[in-house]
Amino acid sequence: MDPFDEGAGGLLKQPKSVWATAGASVVAFMGIGLVDPILPSIAQGLNATASQVSLLFTSYFLITAVAMLVTGFVSSRIGGRRTLLLGLAFVVVFAGLAGTSGSVGELVGFRAGWGLGNALFVSTALAVIVGAAAGGSAAAILLYESALGLGMACGPLLGALLGDASWRYPFFGTAFLMAIGFLCITVFLKEQPKPARKTSLLDPIKALGHGGLASAAVSAFFYNYTFFTVLAFTPFVLNMTPYKSGAVFFAWGVLLAVFSVIVAPRLQKRFGSLKVLGGSLVLLAADVLVLGYGSHTTAVVCTILSGAFIGVNNTVYTELALGVSDAPRPVASAGYNFVRWFAAAAAPFFAPKIEEWTDVHIPFVVAAVTAVAGAAVVVVRRTALTHRAEELEPKHATEDGVAVFAN
Repeated sequence: MDPFDEGAGGLLKQPKSVWATAGASVVAFMGIGLVDPILPSIAQGLNATASQVSLLFTSYFLITAVAMLVTGFVSSRIGGRRTLLLGLAFVVVFAGLAGTSGSVGELVGFRAGWGLGNALFVSTALAVIVGAAAGGSAAAILLYESALGLGMACGPLLGALLGDASWRYPFFGTAFLMAIGFLCITVFLKEQPKPARKTSLLDPIKALGHGGLASAAVSAFFYNYTFFTVLAFTPFVLNMTPYKSGAVFFAWGVLLAVFSVIVAPRLQKRFGSLKVLGGSLVLLAADVLVLGYGSHTTAVVCTILSGAFIGVNNTVYTELALGVSDAPRPVASAGYNFVRWFAAAAAPFFAPKIEEWTDVHIPFVVAAVTAVAGAAVVVVRRTALTHRAEELEPKHATEDGVAVFAN
């Protein structure tokens, strides 16, 4: 079925509940890159160093990683709709509080609470969209991934537009938009059926005993370090106004969305998932290395170009995590995310520290090495990673609809 078919179940013919959840998903993903263009402004406004401000990402993703063990436990007991609303409520409260911060310590703490809310929401959103969608999951998954790409692209743009007046406004803006999402889901989304089996806190850890899933998680761990070195450290290196930085990361996000939703599936169909992933990781390593040693213009171009490789990687890792093991997809997703999001927490902390200990080039050398390490895991563990993966078509659909958070 063509997901863009305007018949029943097509992408454009979905219930209001699906659109409400997808719209809230856009805002949730916007929150990841929202602070990118205003990181220098926050540092100046709160008299903080680059490494202190980068803790906004570290606290956010550290909580996100741990929360992966909790989201399935919660949603399998209170249902998807209530889990979404709980996550949205956390984001509204903590994003609003972040805008009132008087010190970088307060801001980092509020950002951690925001991360918990986002984890609860985003890890449940795909399941809810698939459950509420008309005519099968293909169009619903495409809609979700489109929301992901749009959010990642628009987050920096919103941060720039609001942050040009004050670094506090993007946080208030996010709280306002998520409050609207809360109301829309309250009105339009009915409760989804609860899973037949409740998820325990240890199920995701047990799932990592599968060699293929563990290999995908370790490879993604290395990749995420590279990804978030680009996302969290590059704004300090570019040292641009919020508007210019927002434009750069908007273009980056557009490439991420296009290559994730459109290009990656076609490459997978032609070359196979593991070859595409390994090649894309090596190209990403080369890109960040040039970014670190090139001129300012070259750094801008390489930052934008990295979005293409990141988009491809996101899609392939998603499918590997959901299809490589025999574990239920919600459990496999949680275990995989538990491992990889620790790297997203580590990169924003270590990159500026490495710059302080050495120079501005070395953080990108480390990021290039971690991308190559991710590719090496794919090559060395290719046998484990192809278990069941060869049976899967390169697609985004999943019967039980569980998101691999933010890809």
